[in-house]
Amino acid sequence: MPKDEQPSDLNLDLIQMVQRARMLHDAAARPSELAAVYWIEAKRTEGDYPAPTANAGEWRIPLTIENVDAVWAQVKALTLAGKLGYKSKVSTRPAAGQADPQERLLCVRTYDARDSNDVERVGQTLRDSGLSGLDYVADKT
Repeated sequence: MPKDEQPSDLNLDLIQMVQRARMLHDAAARPSELAAVYWIEAKRTEGDYPAPTANAGEWRIPLTIENVDAVWAQVKALTLAGKLGYKSKVSTRPAAGQADPQERLLCVRTYDARDSNDVERVGQTLRDSGLSGLDYVADKT
């Protein structure tokens, strides 16, 4: 931000419009068919959930190009329905330097890694959905 520009000078309507456009794009995107953006996201639309804190974290689920679309559809539906955390995202291409170019990563964000009940609830919902290989990573502790 330029020194003379104040936060109140930002065009929040434009920012919200861009965010809405991105979410519309991501709603129909299939991760195996898209590489123009690195992540596709889904945000909770049902139910109340706390806003993310500086101590947010995420469940990470390793996937392959063969199963990424089906698993993403399942996790996206759970996210939108308010069954998981505040947001989920899936990679559309391998990370730089990744050993296997067929690997993808799905992340389910929780608002605060210190809320062990919520972290475990989300993890259990993912396991109950048939997912395995989950690993939880906190942003901070």
